[in-house]
Amino acid sequence: MQTAKISEINKLTIPEKILFLEELWDTIAIHDSEIPVPESHKSELDKRLKRHLDAPGQLLTLDELQERIERRK
Repeated sequence: MQTAKISEINKLTIPEKILFLEELWDTIAIHDSEIPVPESHKSELDKRLKRHLDAPGQLLTLDELQERIERRK
């Protein structure tokens, strides 16, 4: 479906469209169990979990990650 087909959406301002989109997403999120997850995503999560279980001490804390990001700027 194209937004051009819904004339009311085209009349909205950008901030109104953002609010509309947020509300629309909230209605989708309520039914998150119905959203299909691609096998490639599941596979990647399995790899990451295995890597963590194999070497849990090699992960960064949130503070460490933020510090590394800041140093790259």
